[in-house]
Amino acid sequence: MMNYDWNWWLFFEMVADTDATWFDMLMSGLGWTLLTSACAWLIAFFLGSFMGIARSSRHQGVVVMGNAFVEIFRNIPLIVQFFIWYFVLPEIIAPLKQLSLSLDPTQFQFFISVACLGLFTAARVAEQVRSGISSIPPGQYRAGQALGLGNFQIYRFVLLPMAYRTILPPMTSEMMSLIKNTSVALTIGLTELTFRAREMGEFTFSFFEAYIAATLTYIVVALAVSRLMNRLESFLAVPGFLGASK
Repeated sequence: MMNYDWNWWLFFEMVADTDATWFDMLMSGLGWTLLTSACAWLIAFFLGSFMGIARSSRHQGVVVMGNAFVEIFRNIPLIVQFFIWYFVLPEIIAPLKQLSLSLDPTQFQFFISVACLGLFTAARVAEQVRSGISSIPPGQYRAGQALGLGNFQIYRFVLLPMAYRTILPPMTSEMMSLIKNTSVALTIGLTELTFRAREMGEFTFSFFEAYIAATLTYIVVALAVSRLMNRLESFLAVPGFLGASK
């Protein structure tokens, strides 16, 4: 390491057979990382919320459905899920096979990455939502009933608003984990940030510079998400409750 010839100007050198620099390539990878994360988070949040509500339901059949979803997607390693979605399911499910043939490889890799990450993270969000609902005193549910609200209205206006405020810190962690988990998508060829860093290292043999740049980029993105969610937590805090005094 003491004799290593650092070459930070490498990021501004042109990539062979392209009109882009290595810095441009890394930023392109970051773009795919953020786009994949954003789309997967939409699936994770809405599907995870639905499954979390199902797991807190008073109907046993609905609870079993929610529990089965969480146990399946939470207990299978993410990289295995990627391989199943990309290599196995298209050979079993005809519409998915047709989709793989109609899209170019990058588009299909993006679609699979979003679906896989969305479902995997939804299982974790479901557990957070269930925990948030369970942490609310039962009296609030009964108070909603006393006001004449239906079950849907009680969840919509009483339980969920407080539950989401309660679980904002763990949801921040899930969001940051989702961004980092996009790196697993390189195993199916998605040209996200880690893929580009590895590509740069393989073409230039400057692995240290490439992975240091990728690491710093992940840190900056994670810090930005953390700060944004901290501000959101402070904005949504209920006076006298859930850290509103911070």
